[in-house]
Amino acid sequence: MSLSSPYSHSAPTSVAVASLSYAWPDGTGVFDGLQLAVGPGRTGLIGINGSGKSTLLKLIAGELKPAEGTVRVSGEVGYLPQNVTLDTTIRVDEALGIAGTRSALHAIEAGDVSEEHFSAVGDDWDVEERALAMLSSLGLGDIGLDRTIGEVSGGESVLLRLAALLLSRPEVLLLDEPTNNLDLYARQRLYAAVEGWSGVMIVVSHDRELLERVDQIADLRGGEVTWFGGNFSAYEEALAAEQEAAERMVRVAESDLKKQKRELADAHVKLARRKRYAQKMYDTKREPRAVMKLRKRSAQVSAGKHRIMHEEKLDEARERLDEAVEAVRDDDEIRVDLPYTAVPPGRSVLTLSGLRLAYGARVEGEFELRGPERIALVGRNGAGKTTLLRTIAGELAAVDGEASAHVPLRFLPQRLDVLDEELSVAENVARFAPDATNNRIRARLARFLFKGARADQRAATLSGGERFRATLAALMLAEPAPQLLLLDEPTNNLDMASARQLTSALESYEGALIVASHDLPFLESIGVTRWLELDGCLRDVPAP
Repeated sequence: MSLSSPYSHSAPTSVAVASLSYAWPDGTGVFDGLQLAVGPGRTGLIGINGSGKSTLLKLIAGELKPAEGTVRVSGEVGYLPQNVTLDTTIRVDEALGIAGTRSALHAIEAGDVSEEHFSAVGDDWDVEERALAMLSSLGLGDIGLDRTIGEVSGGESVLLRLAALLLSRPEVLLLDEPTNNLDLYARQRLYAAVEGWSGVMIVVSHDRELLERVDQIADLRGGEVTWFGGNFSAYEEALAAEQEAAERMVRVAESDLKKQKRELADAHVKLARRKRYAQKMYDTKREPRAVMKLRKRSAQVSAGKHRIMHEEKLDEARERLDEAVEAVRDDDEIRVDLPYTAVPPGRSVLTLSGLRLAYGARVEGEFELRGPERIALVGRNGAGKTTLLRTIAGELAAVDGEASAHVPLRFLPQRLDVLDEELSVAENVARFAPDATNNRIRARLARFLFKGARADQRAATLSGGERFRATLAALMLAEPAPQLLLLDEPTNNLDMASARQLTSALESYEGALIVASHDLPFLESIGVTRWLELDGCLRDVPAP
């Protein structure tokens, strides 16, 4: 169930945010009076793209200053940003922050007993052993301490930065989308590090596997935080129960509103009858004039009171309905019907013959994709997965061999740079379906949650989640209908809602899929039928 705070009044608070307000330089508001208290344990911070999760971490880390309010942190803060940039010319020990201590240790070992060296070492006589053990625990044991950062991959750079933070032993650890761009092997190492963390941790992530390892979920929505005890599965169960109760309240409120409308209508009918009866009595003069005036005045007062009472009840019923509707989260499911994407079983979709890629990977002999197969393309970072997809899509030329698609295909790149920034959402879709009428395009866009004026938004003004939906709509509504979709790390940088929307859309897709991804829950959710690993060469492997 949701909580105002997961901590008791007696529990220590390590991060306290009070009346926090923040806006971007252009005046766009992010927070207005945000309250947040975080204590011991691992906290998963979730929310839709644009809700301010990364901004909040930067404010806690001191990277940004609030316009109003306070941020108080007990102890040192370690912060892993979403985009890790390290100087490629420095050594690993410098990136870990232990170069000075190592240098002093080596000087002492060489016989230099200067006081400055002992001061530099302090109590860290085992710093090299601890550093190497930390690197080994993160799967980086083979890189040593003397290589330069330019010799390691992007995923290894993220783990190196994490290793540096863990070595510094901060009281509060902040992680912003730490598994982005990590392969399956590196993710497992990071998961283990998270599970082994005993201090305070706040992690922003859309990685369900990671969020299963937290102690509580903080849901940032509409500038407020709602707490849920337990991991992400517990959050989903609690949220589903809350939404079911909220929807029940909507039905009750709707029923009450109808009842109040009927009673008000009945009151009007009764009032009209009384007026007609009083007028009839007056016209026929069956009662003394004084009695008739008194009866009329009494009837008017009584009718007025009844009308006011029913109108007040009607207003109250409307308010209850508004409150009940507000408690129900917006329906964010994409529902599409894509019959022309269907591929018959046994139909040849793609053939790769003796393919050698621009960056070294290859396909031995001949590989063939038949029918509506759903293929997961896995492999370590740098193995060439993106290169293979771009080669199949015709964006890159092969060094040798041939990639032949036998059906219409579309490619969804990681960068989501398919849209023309100056065109509206509807105009962008029209680029991919030039023969479709405007009404047809808008009707289909509504299924992707672009209804009415939303379809006229310029691509340049779209949020991350909207950009993703618009790109997906442009590719899936293209003509001719794509019977092969190539997706490159599609859930990277997607919030939970967008990831669910992608899964929902792919459930309606009846063509073939090749998906490069390290996101195992996502791959399982879309019904992968075949697993391929690219590790020098392409080969079938069992499901993880």
